[in-house]
Amino acid sequence: MRPSILFVTDLAYPAQGRRYGDEDVFLTSRLREDFDLALCHPRDAAALMDRFDAVVVRNSGPVLAYRGAYQAFRAAALAGGVRVYNPLTGRGDMAGKRYLVELTVAGEPVIPTVDRLADVDRLPPTDEYVVKPIAGADSVGLRFVARDQLAEAVDGQSLIQPRVPFRYEVSFYFVDDAFQYALHAPDPRRRWALAPYAPTGADLDFARRFVRWNTLAHGVQRVDACRTVDGALLLVELEDLNPYLSLDLVAAEVRDEFVAALAASLRRFLAAG
Repeated sequence: MRPSILFVTDLAYPAQGRRYGDEDVFLTSRLREDFDLALCHPRDAAALMDRFDAVVVRNSGPVLAYRGAYQAFRAAALAGGVRVYNPLTGRGDMAGKRYLVELTVAGEPVIPTVDRLADVDRLPPTDEYVVKPIAGADSVGLRFVARDQLAEAVDGQSLIQPRVPFRYEVSFYFVDDAFQYALHAPDPRRRWALAPYAPTGADLDFARRFVRWNTLAHGVQRVDACRTVDGALLLVELEDLNPYLSLDLVAAEVRDEFVAALAASLRRFLAAG
C-alpha cells in the first residue's frame, strides 16, 4: 500500500505576484506518482489529519488569517503524534519572527532586529525603521516609520529593524539540507519579479549556516536575504512553514529535480517513523 498524504493548501489564496494554487496543483500532480494524496484547506486539517500517514503543509497562506485554527491544528498534531511536514519543530518563521532578535544578539549576519522599544538604540542609526508583526508573513502589517513615530507603531507584538538600503533580494531553496536552486529580485521595488540566480560558494555558505541552525532533519526551507550596497548578504527571514517556491520561474529540469528531491525527502520522513 502506498503512503497517504493530506496536502494542506489554500488554492484560492490571493497572493500578490504569485499563484499559490497553480504551484500546489503542479506539485500534487507530480507527487501522486508516489503517494495517495488528498487536498484540504488549512481550517480543515485538524479534523482530517488522523486518517493519513502524514500531513504536508504547503501554500496555506499567512496563518494570521486563521491563527486559532492553526494553533488548534499544531496542538492536536503534537498531542496525537501526527507526522507533519515540515516538522513542527522549526525555529524559523514557523515559530514567529523573534528568532531574528536571537540571531542579532548572536552576531549572525541578519538585518539587525529588536523586539522592544527600549532596545532601539542597539540598532544602527537610521532615518527610517521597519516595524513588522512577530507573527507576520507576506508583508502583512509591515510599516515604515520615523524614529518619532516608533512609540505609536510598536505594540509589544512587533519587531523593529532599521530600513536597510539594498541592491536586491535573493532566495535560496532547500529540501532537507540539500540546496536546490536560487532566485533573485533584481528590482528592489518588485519583490516577486524573480529571475534565476547563480550563487557563489560564499552565497551558499551563507544560506547553509541558517539551514544548519534550524536543525530540521526533513523539510522545505527558503532562506531569504538581501544584498546590501557594500556587497554583504543579510538574512531577511528563514521561511520554514509554507515557503512559496516560485517553481514556475525555474527551468523544467530544475523543477523535475526539485520534485524528485521532495518525494525522496517525504519517503525518508515517513520511513523515520
